[in-house]
Amino acid sequence: MALSDSRPPGHTPAPMDLPLKAGLARLTHGVSPASVAGAYADWFTHLLVSPSRQAELVADALRKGLLWAQYAPQAWRGDCVRCVEPAPQDKRFSPQEWNMLPFSAMAQAFLLQDQWWTGAMTGVRGVSRHHEDVAAFTTRQWLDMWSPSNFPISNPQVLKETLATGGANLANGFANWSRDAMAVLTEGKPRGVEAFLPGKGVALTPGKVVFRNRLIELIQYEPATAKVDAEPVLIVPSWIMKYYILDLTPADSLVRYLVDQGHSVFMVSWKNPDGQDRDLGLDDYLELGVMAALKAVGELRPGAGIHAAGYCLGGTLLAMAAADLGARPRTPLKTVSLLAAQVDFHEPGELGLFIDESQIAFLEDLMAGRGYLDGRQMAGAFALINSKDLVWSKLVHEYLMGAQTPMTALRAWNADATRMPARMHSEYLRRLYLHNDLAEGRYMAGSRAISLADIKVPMFVVATERDHVSPWTSVYKIHRLTRAPVSFVLTSGGHNVGIVNPPSGAAAHPRASYHFATHAHGRAPADPQDWLQGAPPVAGSWWPCWHAWLHEQSTGLTKAVPVAGLRSAGRLSAAPGTYVHQG
Repeated sequence: MALSDSRPPGHTPAPMDLPLKAGLARLTHGVSPASVAGAYADWFTHLLVSPSRQAELVADALRKGLLWAQYAPQAWRGDCVRCVEPAPQDKRFSPQEWNMLPFSAMAQAFLLQDQWWTGAMTGVRGVSRHHEDVAAFTTRQWLDMWSPSNFPISNPQVLKETLATGGANLANGFANWSRDAMAVLTEGKPRGVEAFLPGKGVALTPGKVVFRNRLIELIQYEPATAKVDAEPVLIVPSWIMKYYILDLTPADSLVRYLVDQGHSVFMVSWKNPDGQDRDLGLDDYLELGVMAALKAVGELRPGAGIHAAGYCLGGTLLAMAAADLGARPRTPLKTVSLLAAQVDFHEPGELGLFIDESQIAFLEDLMAGRGYLDGRQMAGAFALINSKDLVWSKLVHEYLMGAQTPMTALRAWNADATRMPARMHSEYLRRLYLHNDLAEGRYMAGSRAISLADIKVPMFVVATERDHVSPWTSVYKIHRLTRAPVSFVLTSGGHNVGIVNPPSGAAAHPRASYHFATHAHGRAPADPQDWLQGAPPVAGSWWPCWHAWLHEQSTGLTKAVPVAGLRSAGRLSAAPGTYVHQG
């Protein structure tokens, strides 16, 4: 198969540069220093030639200083009103201990400073939107680092715990930090993940591997009912994650739920690539991944249409395949479901902070040595996006308070990182994120032009309310890009928790809800907020809604038959297969 190269001329990494850039990448978690420096240079030079904006910022600083100067003496008398309130999602200063002096004064000073810097980094005329976002984001990271909640001497909760335990919390915190630091230095796994290994603690739904090539294993799950819907369900997860997020424990497994409802389910399990796979491109993932899986399912269930579903970037890849197949005389697809998946990357959310020419070139240089991007670098980017919850709250809870956060199936899955081949990662960043070729009709798969307007089969599209990876307003754009009737769901939760959303049992979210509406092609409101106003909320998980929709789109029931899997070394290859164990 011919491998395409989307990198423009002059973008081949120079060997002399690689050691320096690899060292920088380790210090910056893969973030390009040049990209950040360029953003600040843009902001600072425009601020220098804007004396009016400088005057506004000076006046705002004086005003905030006076507010704090009034607050501090009043706080000693106990009759003060806070001069600034933290954002609703900021829980750092919500415990009662922060209401006592001098800690309340420190918290107010920090929040006023945070508010001033947030204003200072925005609204400077002439600064590009991307540079403004990058500079504001980076400044927020620095401010969060210096929050008084992060230091033992200025955190009243830590001081209280230290006095109560005689310093045992700090000793336990140092032990926690030492274990975590050793795991990082030795490229080991976090403590507790051994209880959630695939096939033992997670990925337990019975099934067998029925197809394998150099890039995927295809798992077919054993039926749990005497009859199943005639059309099978094929799920394509993202290649940047292990598939078993959709088959965690029996209590929160989407796969098990679908099987129990009478669906015949197939799952793609991606190989974890290494340096030998450096030249695999996005077209290879399309052909060896989605297209090969569709062909295998079609051979196992001849004559049956396929309900294809894709999660995250797996959904993007599935949309490409559906558009390609939709342009042909016949398509094997009965329906297409996209779960937290974008096809238009013009507004990719906070991940867009890491997408520009400088950043992509930096990553290409980083990948040139090994031939792949280590999954921990991707995890570092996600941690930066949500640093309050993933970095600083852990510092306080585990390293200062000395507590231990129990390992869960979802946290163990999140630690089971995957790698990305150098060529594929470069292509999808450039072609999808940077240039938005898919949505704008320029994407070529080999010699074939891909047009999303060729998707005409019914679609079920799920977005989540608090998604940093695939913002729901971006996912909503699917309505105007295809010619399909779209059933759109907006569910509570984020990119992972909103999708892993069981309807009952101990793992069910008590406050889960979703909005749902179906529109024919061209009939959905152009503004997603108008759609939201017209789609009433429904309490509970969206899973039963999807099951009912799939069942309605099916042509009837057929007798369930046991799965006949592949044989390896004389034995049947049982789920979860072998690729999922590749570290």
